[in-house]
Amino acid sequence: MKIAFHAPLKSPDHPVPSGDRQMARMLIEALRLAGHDVGVVSQLRSFLRETSHSAFSAVRDESQREIDRIRRLWRSEGPPDMWFCYHPYYKAPDLIGPSLSTEFSIPYVTAESSYSYRRNIGAWKLAQDEVAAGARRAAVNVCFTQRDRHGLDEAIPGARTALLAPFIDVSPFRDLRRTKQGETRLLAVAMMRAGDKMDSFRMLARSLALVADLPWKLTVIGDGPARAEVLETFAAFPSERLEWLGEKAPQAVPALLAAGDLYIWPGCGEAYGLAYLEAQAAGLPVVAQRTAGVPEVVRDGETGCLTTPGNTEAFAAAVRQLLVDEASRKQMAERARQFVFEQRSLPAAAARLSGIFAEFVDCAK
Repeated sequence: MKIAFHAPLKSPDHPVPSGDRQMARMLIEALRLAGHDVGVVSQLRSFLRETSHSAFSAVRDESQREIDRIRRLWRSEGPPDMWFCYHPYYKAPDLIGPSLSTEFSIPYVTAESSYSYRRNIGAWKLAQDEVAAGARRAAVNVCFTQRDRHGLDEAIPGARTALLAPFIDVSPFRDLRRTKQGETRLLAVAMMRAGDKMDSFRMLARSLALVADLPWKLTVIGDGPARAEVLETFAAFPSERLEWLGEKAPQAVPALLAAGDLYIWPGCGEAYGLAYLEAQAAGLPVVAQRTAGVPEVVRDGETGCLTTPGNTEAFAAAVRQLLVDEASRKQMAERARQFVFEQRSLPAAAARLSGIFAEFVDCAK
């Protein structure tokens, strides 16, 4: 099929890296691997950090101009066979796809659509009503976690949903060689910004203080506007125990992960976290919290340890266990790599998408 791809939160061509941009790019690759012709149909970003009726109205006007542009293009060159929208939610609704899909009689599909009852107030409700309408209209709403699927099913009865587990491109990790460097190396990859990320950095610092009697070195990959606050959070640790690498190009990350022994990131409010899959693909077991979508990407007791949310002592105890038990750490490392390569790869995602389309989209044409 010829697929028009749109990501209203952040285009896959956006210059600023993030998990959303990475997932959008992975979805495009999986769709292409499944045999589809995929193109980004619009660069319009409908994201509103804060909103008002006037701000929402302005985004709607921009969206109408995009609808007019795309309509002219499709009337001249012909429409695609499907509109595929990634991650519409109350801060970034798809204000283009549902209208055009109806007008040109093509299937409308969403991935990672979400609904929050807490946002049914003020101008947020205007945006969320658009998300709900799109989910109801969709031939299928592809969910990445059972948590999100249950939430959508509960909020929008009758919406058609299917599950696609989070995945990554494993090819950069296929020929990695472990590069052990003396002391046990702990790894974390994260943007440095306020909110959930900063909460995770604080919890990480508190947890590591509880295992300061053991030999380890922490390497952090990532940067961002909260860098100074992150460094201050770890100010009590000796400098030789910390390594701040800053932002690294995606192609450099696999080798850096392969130099580690254990991936530790609390994951406060993490939707699921593709970095957990990348770490496991590099052969690192994971310590994280059993929160949000993290259990969808880490197998507790098999590929890592998931601890009670908010329990710093439990998190530190899991880190301690894998620091001192090298045999268990190596067993988990092998299972982690096998798990990602066999179940969370691009080919696995492409096959699953083909199955979803066969079940929901083909019959909707």
